[in-house]
Amino acid sequence: MLPKMFLTARLLVAALTALGAGRPALAAETPPAEAAYAAVRPMIAEQQRLVAPNAIEISEAVNLGGLPQWITLRGTDRANPVIVYVHGGPGAAEMGRSWPYQRSWEDFFTVVQWDQPGTGKTLRAAGEAANRAHLTRAQMADDLVALIAWVRQRLGVERVILLGHSWGNVIGLDAAQRKPEWVAAYVGVGPLMNLRANEQAQYEALLAEARRRGDAAALAELEAISPYPGDGEIPFEKVNVARKWVMAWGGLAAYRSDANFYFRAARLSPYYTDEDRRAIDAGGQLSVPVLLPDMRRVDHTAIRQVRYPVFMLLGRHDLTTPSSVIEPWLEKLQAPLKQLVWFEQSAHLAPHEEPGRFLMALVQQVRPAALRR
Repeated sequence: MLPKMFLTARLLVAALTALGAGRPALAAETPPAEAAYAAVRPMIAEQQRLVAPNAIEISEAVNLGGLPQWITLRGTDRANPVIVYVHGGPGAAEMGRSWPYQRSWEDFFTVVQWDQPGTGKTLRAAGEAANRAHLTRAQMADDLVALIAWVRQRLGVERVILLGHSWGNVIGLDAAQRKPEWVAAYVGVGPLMNLRANEQAQYEALLAEARRRGDAAALAELEAISPYPGDGEIPFEKVNVARKWVMAWGGLAAYRSDANFYFRAARLSPYYTDEDRRAIDAGGQLSVPVLLPDMRRVDHTAIRQVRYPVFMLLGRHDLTTPSSVIEPWLEKLQAPLKQLVWFEQSAHLAPHEEPGRFLMALVQQVRPAALRR
């Protein structure tokens, strides 16, 4: 998701600006930061180069619904199951941020990363006007279905594993429900299921945490936005206050008051230039206000039955998409197989926070179910 799921444009700018605060001044002879990053990227690219005889390593723009959209497709063995990663936000492209954990996945899966319309390389390549035309929930779900169709044809597979992170769960489940016969398994990571229920649960958790900490200033700020989320429109100013305390109290990244390790990862990505990375920031500012009306209508808790295995991979400390919304839904869901997997040391960014345990969950639980399917 965006720096903290469907972050408003104003908060996104503030969050990203804050990443540079408090650092010591660089000595005069130190090269500019981007030059230093550019020097390191080739080393990471070489370390991550896939050289096995049956490996696949693709980075290209694919025409989805008339818009060229950038994907990477990587794996050491084309015979492995395929994961299509549907990133969050809206606008929080994962392609440039996935390199710290994804290489280990590629021994067991072929992994597709996709810069959705309105962000990253897709935004930079086609421009704002063309991207804006694709920024509806229905169109983005159409684009995802088209991407799955392209993957099936390119790799000669019948089904893929869909992994929806945060906002990505919205269009991920939309696509899965349209084409269940194409889904080997569905994986939700910190999924957004119902916006209003999510915000209500988040707000109640923040109030309880402020009281537990005895933080009078935080409690006063939070009580000042009551009722939250309230009825009708959710003012950006109120969302900003809630997200401020989610971040500060480890509800985005557990035990941390920021998520710099996540925000900054794209600076070293072999697939991203500095301009591509900046297009993530611009993408959040573009995508969130345009898609927020669609997000207000999200209610995937109304889904009662699916035809594919479902795995919910949740961070125990996640205040961004609280589990209190997800657990009751999963308990009632009828599915061929369903499983909840907890990450005890994670909040909203489990693949980044506990990469080893996340890999084990994918290999030991999701992969066998997908192969059986």
